[in-house]
Amino acid sequence: MELAIIGIVIALVFLALIGSSVRVLREYERGVVFRLGRLINLKNAGLVLLIPVVDRMVRVSLRVITLKVPPQDVITRDNVPVRVTAVAYFRVIDANKAIVEVEDYFAATSQIAQTSLRAVLGKAELDTLLAERERLNEDLQKVIDQQTEPWGVKVLIVEIKDVDVPETMQRAIARQAEAERERRAKVINAEGEFQASTRLADAADEMSRNPSTLQLRYLQTLLEISNSSSTTAVIPLPVNLLQPLLAQLPIQAGQPAVPPTQAGQPVPGAQPPAGQPVEEGRAEASTATDY
Repeated sequence: MELAIIGIVIALVFLALIGSSVRVLREYERGVVFRLGRLINLKNAGLVLLIPVVDRMVRVSLRVITLKVPPQDVITRDNVPVRVTAVAYFRVIDANKAIVEVEDYFAATSQIAQTSLRAVLGKAELDTLLAERERLNEDLQKVIDQQTEPWGVKVLIVEIKDVDVPETMQRAIARQAEAERERRAKVINAEGEFQASTRLADAADEMSRNPSTLQLRYLQTLLEISNSSSTTAVIPLPVNLLQPLLAQLPIQAGQPAVPPTQAGQPVPGAQPPAGQPVEEGRAEASTATDY
């Protein structure tokens, strides 16, 4: 009976040793094996046989790991406090270094990402932080990857997720944007006035060389006025009809209009042309007037 029990115990121990010596690694895993504390060759995916009690294996995943960087309080170069959140993507490219060179590569990468985020963004101004995120993301990726490379960790992407600006600064940015929009509107309006005045001057020069264009423009203006309002009645009146009436109006206030002279009759009070004799009747009338 005792021999049977001893045989069962030995069989169980043997099975346990066999079970502890057999490992299966997935395709995305690698095995870092230590034999009596010394590092041996890296084990790839598949069936792995270990020496019981002598070998110890650590599994390392080669998949991309998503690291959420906790919110960081950053003071920008122009002394504006902001709260920034980011996310980093990295993967292990050398499993041996990731286990031997650093105690916990995930925690170490997280701390490096936090400190690098504060250091890089602290050198940038607020406008740069809001407008040039792509360049800052590249700078962050290079800085973090340079520090994690000795650990066998490759940082692929670093993205700034959100930038929380204080409410007072948000109002200041809104006022600045509004003032900038008003400045652009005034500049555009001034440029439009300048171009319009230039075109009007060119049009005036063209109309002065061809008077018929002025008449055509006058008719076009009448057409626009008639189309713009349905209650307005426009009666075009030729200017040539008004010229005789304008000729009979007094030149100055209080002076009678001078009737048009007949052909061949001299105007009273006008001097005769040089070399023409003065009539006797007009000479006598002139003499009697003097007395």
